[in-house]
Amino acid sequence: MKKILLLLLVAHITFAQRSTSTPPANRPGGIQFRQTPVEKVFQEARQSGKPVFIEVYSPTCHTCQGFIPTLADSRVGKFYNAKFLSTKLDIAQPATRAFLDNRHLFVPSLPLFLYFDPQQNLIHFAMSNNTTDEVIRHGTNALDPQARSQSMKARYQQGERSANFLIDYAMFGRVTKDTVANMSAMTEYARQQSPATFASQTNWLALQKLVLDFENPMFQYMLGHLDVYRKAYGATETQQVAENILMSSLFSGRGAQYPIAKILQVRQDLVKMGIDSKVAANRTLLPEVNAYFRAHQTAKAVERMDNQVSSNQLTVPEYMYISRLFNRASPDAVDAPTVAKWLNKGLALKPTPKEQADLYFELAEAYRRGGKQADAQKAAQKSMELAQESRLDTRRNVAQIGKLK
Repeated sequence: MKKILLLLLVAHITFAQRSTSTPPANRPGGIQFRQTPVEKVFQEARQSGKPVFIEVYSPTCHTCQGFIPTLADSRVGKFYNAKFLSTKLDIAQPATRAFLDNRHLFVPSLPLFLYFDPQQNLIHFAMSNNTTDEVIRHGTNALDPQARSQSMKARYQQGERSANFLIDYAMFGRVTKDTVANMSAMTEYARQQSPATFASQTNWLALQKLVLDFENPMFQYMLGHLDVYRKAYGATETQQVAENILMSSLFSGRGAQYPIAKILQVRQDLVKMGIDSKVAANRTLLPEVNAYFRAHQTAKAVERMDNQVSSNQLTVPEYMYISRLFNRASPDAVDAPTVAKWLNKGLALKPTPKEQADLYFELAEAYRRGGKQADAQKAAQKSMELAQESRLDTRRNVAQIGKLK
């Protein structure tokens, strides 16, 4: 449990820490970080056959600053310079974000150590304690096919279930945006814990940093014992953690397939942990509508959205968004008259000519879907005229009018 607590405490470090100093240049004896773009580092790696070590950092992060002497240590430098090509990526730079996004990587805390093979496949990750032995240990693990993070999925499938391993695997799932792996590991971890320990500091940190599934037993216990967590960890922090888990669940790949009953449960849980009921309803609106679409319950979908329209003052872009959603995703035309009503409300707000062109285009679609051919043709022609006046691309208008003839 000590190792678990240390890992989660490291993961608890946030990007909000600030310092005005900047990283110094490479120091003799320490890791020699390449100053060239990361793609050139990988080119060199392919030529040399060495793996690549990347420290993702921020010059305004106190913890990152604290690692500078460690990474400049001669023992660390001797090991990494012999085994890896190394570089540093500033999390604030667009090129860094593009590099991470292209590889579907998430940074839960700084500094984050990433280890790649020369072909840019992630083989290991680490959120390290700030000691020379730990930094070397992570590099050693990255070189071992049996110990590196890349082997975790196979080890899990083969039955490895120690608490330390499950925490590591769940964090790897977060870093690689593998929500299924994360949830599976954390569900198994929760099953190993006694309910009497669910509110412990270690499991509180696990809730903060690793749990993404509102059905996880530890989170379900939390919902039933909110006062315990509020007393131990603060009301604001408790609400934030609960809210994050609920919203992570709702907007995950798995959440995109939730049936309506489960989405309504998330909505009720948001209210239970302190979110205003109207705010909670706004947050689950689109998931509810899409769940009704999947269930071919168009009447309920349009009723849910129309209630939202009636109780709020929508803008022109909002009328456009919901109308497009129904015109594109609705499984049948039950909603068409209501969509036309929304679009006419948008037109009544005196939109710009470009916005009018878009609204009339969607209005023509709604009329077409509803079987009102003549009205659809008129709306389509109006959209074409407005598009021409605004010097917009009219190819979609031409195609629409052609379908309506």
